[in-house]
Amino acid sequence: MNKFYTLLLVATISVSAKAQIKRAPLPEDIYQMKTTSDIQVSPDGKWVMYVVTTDDTAHDAWNDDIWMTSWDGSQTIQLTNSMEDESSPLFSPDGKYISFISSRKIGNDDENDDDNSQVWIMDRRGGEAKCISNVKSSIKDYCWSPDGKTILLVMKDQNFSDTSKTRAKLPYVIDRYHFKEDYTGYLDRRASHFYLLNISTGDIDTLTSGKYNESSPAFSPDGKQIAFVSNRTEDPDKNENTDIYIMDAKPGASMKQLTTWQGGDSDPLWSPDGKWIAYLQSYSNEKFTMFGNDILALISKDGGIPKLLSAGTERNIVSHQWSKDGNSIATLMEDERRCSVVLFGLDGKEISRPGNGDRVFGELQLNKANGQWATLLTDPHMPYEVYALENGVTRRLTTFQDEYINKVSLANVTGFVSKSKDGTLVPGILYTPSNAAKNKPLPLIMYIHGGPVGQDDYEFDIASQILAEKGFAVAQVNYRGSTGKGNDYIRVIMGDWGDKEVIDINGAVDYLIANGIADSNRLGIFGWSYGGILTDYCIATNQRFKAASSGAGSALQLSMYGVDQYITQYNNELGPPWKNMEKWIQISYPFFHADRITTPTLFMASQNDFNVPVAGAEQMYQALKTTGVPTELVIYPNQNHGLVVPSYIVDREQRYIDWFSKYLK
Repeated sequence: MNKFYTLLLVATISVSAKAQIKRAPLPEDIYQMKTTSDIQVSPDGKWVMYVVTTDDTAHDAWNDDIWMTSWDGSQTIQLTNSMEDESSPLFSPDGKYISFISSRKIGNDDENDDDNSQVWIMDRRGGEAKCISNVKSSIKDYCWSPDGKTILLVMKDQNFSDTSKTRAKLPYVIDRYHFKEDYTGYLDRRASHFYLLNISTGDIDTLTSGKYNESSPAFSPDGKQIAFVSNRTEDPDKNENTDIYIMDAKPGASMKQLTTWQGGDSDPLWSPDGKWIAYLQSYSNEKFTMFGNDILALISKDGGIPKLLSAGTERNIVSHQWSKDGNSIATLMEDERRCSVVLFGLDGKEISRPGNGDRVFGELQLNKANGQWATLLTDPHMPYEVYALENGVTRRLTTFQDEYINKVSLANVTGFVSKSKDGTLVPGILYTPSNAAKNKPLPLIMYIHGGPVGQDDYEFDIASQILAEKGFAVAQVNYRGSTGKGNDYIRVIMGDWGDKEVIDINGAVDYLIANGIADSNRLGIFGWSYGGILTDYCIATNQRFKAASSGAGSALQLSMYGVDQYITQYNNELGPPWKNMEKWIQISYPFFHADRITTPTLFMASQNDFNVPVAGAEQMYQALKTTGVPTELVIYPNQNHGLVVPSYIVDREQRYIDWFSKYLK
């Protein structure tokens, strides 16, 4: 008997050990990833609703469905499960219904498509959803009136130029200064306006019209007024001067302009007592406002001088929500590789940072019943999940990620700070293999973020995890131009691209070599968008990198004028080429010094990218082909700036592995 129990114990331990063995993450794991977004709390505070994005393998696409979890986390319910996406879910004010936007077919209408999204409504207890808008134009946004009797729709003017789907499309006729936009394409002069839908009758009243756009509507607590955003300058294409306006919620009402900042004002939210409007103000009042941190601002509904509540922090405010009592405003704030919840009093003083740590909060919604918060949260070893944030402590509500996370090994992730040659301290994040031998330098890949105004932070990054578990050290660097360190840190690169950023990237490489982490003979670099642009700058600056991949990048910046969507930035930051040719030649140095590049480089691009057009990758590929440097060019069909087809994303990750393994291992 003793021998039998001994054998049984050994067998049990063996099975348990096998069950605990984890494998390295793979590119095809992207198909298994789930993304949570668009959280909403029910009016009674008992449920949190959100969107879950999963892979639709049959159509090689992502599918968005609406789910709901009880506040105590004990129940989770899937509310929709259709082939079409459902997005922007909202609870009705009485909590009995949920609404969402979808391009589902209406009855037997075969003409309905992805460009004709409508508002749908369904009983929260279950049942079939029904379309309540059924308008000819696509609905871009919407919100409920506080009494639940009407819904405010944001719709673009209908296109009457080509009504037949059987004939060839009419030519684009363009007369705008800013005439193209990624994902949208060529721009006409149709504007977006407000319409009020009566839910019981289906009648729709037009609230605004004309040549200017209105967006981001928010009802006052009593439902009598609407705050919104509009750029009503002479030619909105030539600046980013949006302001906050208010108007009565009825047809023919006049508009009152509240803000006069010449930069950008956005995202208005009424205080619970209806006396104040909180919003975000750009740091810069220039015609192009990207370079600087957004500030939490407060203004009376009657107008006046706004209070800049977060100006003293010099950190970027991502979003904001009023507290239940209206005495404070909760924000999501980027700060040194984190995105934290920060509460500000109406006097501008920071009250608290609940749930702080090396992690990233993604969204924030008030539970009006108990004054607590629902949020999205991620860290380097866990993708976004839904959490409750109660009295400064986070409590996890969903477990969508556990099935995947529990079966893969994940890299070690630590923060570091390097010093550039000019003394600048630069924060970064380092991924190393979970089984890496101590005191043995690793092949290093620098993973450069885009923007440039943005930051690498302590979130789950599947690309870095995959590469690290393949045996690489992967480093992310918040070079100058990134958020998280103040306005001067951002603005120092204005009109001086590829200079201080390259210094900071090389400084991080030097730090990792000096600390025995990186092998100086096996260095790689890659990035997408501005990360691809900086990759081009780095490999043209020196020959230390033995492999590179530049995605959605450009190097001959002179050739981008009038080809991409950044005309306002170019004319205000750099000046027109015919007035400042020397500057344009200077920032185009990777192309004009392509003969100095020795790094084998993989170029990637999206065929329909109007953000950083495919020509940028094609030009550098052609240059390196001419000089004899090993290179390849991969173009993803029918994609815009960001890849959205799951198989293309998997393909890109596998190409990173193959390229860097070939040249660094």
